[in-house]
Amino acid sequence: MNIVIIGSGNVAYHLSKAFTQQDIPISQIFGRNDEKLQGISEELGIPYSTHQLAEADLYLIAVSDHAIEEVSELIKNPEALVAHTSGSLPREMLKGPYRKACFYPLQTFSLHQDLDYRKIPFFLEAENENDLDLLTTLASSISDNVMESSYEKRKYIHLTAVFACNFVNHLFARAQEISNSQEIPFSYFLPLIHETVDKINTLPPKDAQTGPAVRNDFRVLQLHEKLLKGTPLEIYKTLNQSIKEMYEL
Repeated sequence: MNIVIIGSGNVAYHLSKAFTQQDIPISQIFGRNDEKLQGISEELGIPYSTHQLAEADLYLIAVSDHAIEEVSELIKNPEALVAHTSGSLPREMLKGPYRKACFYPLQTFSLHQDLDYRKIPFFLEAENENDLDLLTTLASSISDNVMESSYEKRKYIHLTAVFACNFVNHLFARAQEISNSQEIPFSYFLPLIHETVDKINTLPPKDAQTGPAVRNDFRVLQLHEKLLKGTPLEIYKTLNQSIKEMYEL
């Protein structure tokens, strides 16, 4: 089976790397960013192009959500299977005469961050059982956690991921702003962060909650509010109110 990956970003890179590590050949990686594609090509030994899309049996579109529809129109082969990697869009966003699918890896991808691909959940959707079986076999070659998922379910998977990953990472960034403002090394907080994440392997997050809001400690809450201003203050108030509502304080 000829496979082409479309995209030059983090998801395209990691999918290419995961397949290459399992000796699954990629016929081409295609995109607009010549420098990034050249880097991927040199590292993984995959042919690349910025202007001529190769013929393939399977195209995996790993581009930004807003670009999926436009990119999908480049594929003209009615015999091809085309899957996007978005968690938030239906397969009907793909515009072409081919068979449509979704191949969604639930993970945060950074270019130079090593990942254990076998632990990444993959959520798949296809128009027919044969295509679903094909994508399941492909995903199972790199992951031990492969599932079928409808678009209705996948929307909520992606929404949960935004809360559990993107928002949490933003809070880390805001925390580092505060520590930097007082010349406190952010590394001091890494054991706390690691323990916070480790705990939810054995405790439901709701049971693991600590801090002044869940204790309803007004003195500490007021002290913290005096130390903050602007957006961090609004975030602090909003999150504390959410904690109070969850525990009915």
